Amino acid sequence: MPGKQHLPNVGAKEQRMYEHIKESEQEQGRSTKRAKSIAAATVNKHHSQEDHAPGK
Repeated sequence: MPGKQHLPNVGAKEQRMYEHIKESEQEQGRSTKRAKSIAAATVNKHHSQEDHAPGK
């Protein structure tokens, strides 16, 4: 059973990347909302640059 999907249309590796970035940002003192925003933007940028098919 897969874990919680934080971002639609990205794979498990990128979901883990999102969690890692979010936790890192929170450790640096960012609010949860800002940490989620930064993590999502970073993962989406990585996903688009890697030329992935949707959902992969």
